[in-house]
Amino acid sequence: MSETVVNNRLIAKNTIFLYIRMLVVMAISLYTVRAYLSILGDTDYGLYNVIGGVVSIFSFLGSTLSTSSQRYFSQALVKNDKQRINRVFCLNLTVYFILIVIILVILETVGLWFVNSKMTIPIERMNAANAVYQISLITFILQMLTIPFNALIIAHERMKTFAYIGIMEALLKLGFVFVLLRIPFDKLIAYAIFFLILYLLIALVYYIYCRRCFEESRFHFYWNKSEAFEMLGFSGWHLLGTLSIVVRGQGVNILLNVFFNPAVNAARAIAYQVQGAIDQLNNNFFTAVKPQMYKSYSNGELDALNVLVLRSSLLCFFLVSILSVPFYLNADYILSLWLKEVPRYSVIFTQLAIICGLVDSVGGSAICPALATGRIKTFYLITGGLFILTLPVSYVFLRLGYSPESTMIVTIVISVITMVARAIILVDLISLKLKDYLFLIAKLWGTTLIIGIITYLSESVVSNNLVALIVSLVVSSLLHILIYYLFVCSKHDRIMIINIVKEKFHTK
Repeated sequence: MSETVVNNRLIAKNTIFLYIRMLVVMAISLYTVRAYLSILGDTDYGLYNVIGGVVSIFSFLGSTLSTSSQRYFSQALVKNDKQRINRVFCLNLTVYFILIVIILVILETVGLWFVNSKMTIPIERMNAANAVYQISLITFILQMLTIPFNALIIAHERMKTFAYIGIMEALLKLGFVFVLLRIPFDKLIAYAIFFLILYLLIALVYYIYCRRCFEESRFHFYWNKSEAFEMLGFSGWHLLGTLSIVVRGQGVNILLNVFFNPAVNAARAIAYQVQGAIDQLNNNFFTAVKPQMYKSYSNGELDALNVLVLRSSLLCFFLVSILSVPFYLNADYILSLWLKEVPRYSVIFTQLAIICGLVDSVGGSAICPALATGRIKTFYLITGGLFILTLPVSYVFLRLGYSPESTMIVTIVISVITMVARAIILVDLISLKLKDYLFLIAKLWGTTLIIGIITYLSESVVSNNLVALIVSLVVSSLLHILIYYLFVCSKHDRIMIINIVKEKFHTK
């Protein structure tokens, strides 16, 4: 059996684990978000998201170093160099400790001033807001320290473990709904404390698992100036890309708070729960693909890497589209089922978030190979710069008196431009065939548009909302499977699908 077949099956197996994880987590989140919104109310729920957003602006550091860790771990695994992996692991944790101290100083000075002086917070909730801010700082530290352990699990492609931990996290969030209902003191503060306890437990699980399964996860103080600068040099440009995504998300969230009120933040938070589920699917899928991309580049297999780019773009867009079309067409009804009271702007925010999620769904297939090459300066100067433009352009539109959803339209337009820019840069980095890539993207969007129109016409003849939703789910799913198989997948992919199905039936 060829290595390529083994890799394809490993990717498929890991993707299935992560897809199941995503479905379970999303199903639980649908209930917990509704419950938390009902318990906390629009104002407190919006406050938590925007205050937590001030802290999470610095999460780009953790995400950047996580990607850096995965890259170096995967390259060391190709050479089976456990000592190298241990050095990377220890160096990461050492750097994290230094960064945490720096971030705490910034957040306890500039961040605290911004929360108390510039944000729109009801005067009677100022004490609670400050308490939540301090608790969020501690939660952030725990999340930062967990990242190297998480990266080690992903580099070893232990996706089953990654999926189980994600499901455990979702179940704990579900359990706390019933606890929060019975807590006699301030529920917003209790909500923040719960997330602190949750991430403490998650950190312990990651730590114990890695200690038992990976001997290279033993920490000891390690510092090597040249290795640190090599890692930080790679992380530095990736930092711009990750920061740009945070600015696009949390920056606009804070901007909406300045121009409007926490209720608008609550509506946007609901929409971003939906986009968060889409992003989680994207991240899960590319979590499964990323190690293979790194290893293909390390082995000099550029043709295999190009195939992975096209195939992963197709598969990820398919997985997102098959869920997005019914949700988009029935957003009003689904939100009314999901939430007791649907905040104003929630429906339009959600529909635009779904479109944005579809545009971004192919981003990972372009980012992974760029990271694999290590030549990311131009890549992130251009794409990161484009994403950061979302904030000033949104500010201009809001300043001119446009409605809150204008920020989402700006985000979508800039995301489309960024998608094309990534592909053009990859032509130089990995000899990507630009015509093939853009043709595939156009075909994917055309397919989704056709499926959306047919699905809309099918459900429009039904007057009952629930029946219409069921019709939408069935028609959309069948059309996706049929059209993708006949017209989107390549001949080679169709043969591979038939062989896998035959093998499964033969095995049984």
